[in-house]
Amino acid sequence: MIILQANDVARRFSGVTFFEYFSLQIQDKSRIGLVGRNGAGKSTLLKMIIGETQPDEGTIAVKKGLKVAYLAQNAGLDSELSVYQEMLASFSTVIAVEKKMHQLETKIAATNDYQSAGYQDLLAQYDQIQHDFEAMNGYGYEATIRSVLHGFGFDESFYAQKVSALSGGQRTRLAIAKQLLEIPDLLVLDEPTNHLDMQTLAWLEKYLQNYQGALLIVSHDRYFLDRVVNEIYEVHAGMMDHYMGNYSRYIEQKTAKILAEQKAFDKQQTEIAKLEDFVNRNIVRASTTKRAQSRRKQLEKMTVLSAPTNESGVAHITFQAKTSSGNEVLQAHDVSLGYDAEQPLAQHINFDVKKQHAVALVGPNGVGKSTLIKTLLGQLPIIAGSFKIGANVTIGYYDQEQATLNPTKSLLNSVWDLHASLPEKDVRSILGSFMFTGEDVDKKVSALSGGEKARLLLTVLSMNEDNFLILDEPTNHLDIDSREVLETALNEFNGTIFFVSHDRYFINEVATEVLELSADGVTFFDGNYDYYLGKTAQINEQKEQVNQEKSRPLAETSYQANKAQQRELRQLERAVDATEQEMNDLVAQQLELTQQLNDPSIGSNLDKLQTINEQLQVIEQKLGVVEEHWTEASVALESAQNNH
Repeated sequence: MIILQANDVARRFSGVTFFEYFSLQIQDKSRIGLVGRNGAGKSTLLKMIIGETQPDEGTIAVKKGLKVAYLAQNAGLDSELSVYQEMLASFSTVIAVEKKMHQLETKIAATNDYQSAGYQDLLAQYDQIQHDFEAMNGYGYEATIRSVLHGFGFDESFYAQKVSALSGGQRTRLAIAKQLLEIPDLLVLDEPTNHLDMQTLAWLEKYLQNYQGALLIVSHDRYFLDRVVNEIYEVHAGMMDHYMGNYSRYIEQKTAKILAEQKAFDKQQTEIAKLEDFVNRNIVRASTTKRAQSRRKQLEKMTVLSAPTNESGVAHITFQAKTSSGNEVLQAHDVSLGYDAEQPLAQHINFDVKKQHAVALVGPNGVGKSTLIKTLLGQLPIIAGSFKIGANVTIGYYDQEQATLNPTKSLLNSVWDLHASLPEKDVRSILGSFMFTGEDVDKKVSALSGGEKARLLLTVLSMNEDNFLILDEPTNHLDIDSREVLETALNEFNGTIFFVSHDRYFINEVATEVLELSADGVTFFDGNYDYYLGKTAQINEQKEQVNQEKSRPLAETSYQANKAQQRELRQLERAVDATEQEMNDLVAQQLELTQQLNDPSIGSNLDKLQTINEQLQVIEQKLGVVEEHWTEASVALESAQNNH
């Protein structure tokens, strides 16, 4: 069922068309990824979809009563409530129903007249509200809160903390968590993977795969899109195209589409050239003029195809090492790092980086990945151990915090001051290849966007021609096209790369090895991110098998002990049953003999009465013994049952 539909919507600024004829359809179970370059109009379209703004043309039709939740990029919660109280606020309706249900329980308990109409009405109300409460996950909402908070890295130690006391990244993660808890019909997420480590990303992917509502996601995380969405809308050059499938499938279809369009365009251009040539050569000849006029009409009626869009604005990045390093580029020997020698972030770190290898450093947030890089570069003191830089190694560093840029300098001087011998025109030409043209080069660094600063850092890195690139989150602030260009440049680089990244797609494309950092050292994986995932899954499975093997003897002992207990219980139950049956038989005989004694027909037969009386005494003696046995067996059975 369609829950939202955008039909030929347009946005114009001061009479200039930003985009037009954008159409999009969202079904109740849609999984849609919205992709495109920075500034292409994705966020503008999202604001129309959520009703924050209205299109200048076209319409957006929404299903009546549609519940929409929107999380803007880097939007964190701003609240004075505790973390848990803020999450509880998502269930205010459920909590109100729960309160009313408890009020009804109190009224029902206080009512004594069970036959009155008022009492029956209370029962009917309670039955309905209990049904509603159960349908709203009333008995499980707190478990859901704990599960989602745990998935986003908030354990019980965070529950009582005020939201306002958390870091910006934590508040952003909490904002996503709250949106998920509210379970809207349509969840709109703008760059939800920012500030999430790989473990949390994997949890979020699994959660969204099982999400019951519709999803509309803007993201530069291609790995995330591959695992969550099954439709792609691409915004480019004021147009929007629709593709079925995940991100990788979209790339395949887009490539095939561009090739087909180019082929059709080239074929038509060849045909046009032939027709025009025929007309030009034959229009003035009397014998061929009619045929030339026919060709001219054919040309006039032809719908001329446009050339496939070749969008400008892609940086042309290249890295080329000026000199070659030795084979041993970097060695870490039993390194401990952090800010406190008594409590290091990580220790016992040992690894080697070889020439022309590309090593990705991964691990959860806070484990010390950026700290390791800063310690390696000498920006932080080392707690223990040592780093050894190889022969002829020159280091180029990309800082995710962009602190290596001087905010007071112009963009041009930021590069030219490092290469003063280059003519200005050469510096401008290089900047142009990174999409800085005209007056852009005179901007102050402080006025640049995050994406522009990222391209400036890459410009400097490219011009320095170092043979060992150390990159800390190089894809942050870059759109997908720029990331792909960077991947190509790094894969063609003739030097060595050591990098930290949360972009799993980027790691897959660039890394030759993966190092997983933990508090107790590093684990080496000889492959890309998918290889690392496969091996860690295999290692975890092996650990689980070992744990099962260790617990098996105990389990077998427990099983045998349980079998013995069950056998003892059955024996005691049979003993109780047997003595009980024997008691019943003796009581029946006792009753029969007693009736005979009271029979008037034998009242004068003393011998008969004496015999019956003797038999009765024997039975009473037996009954006393059997009753004693039954009591002992019953006590033993009750004790065994309690112990079991």
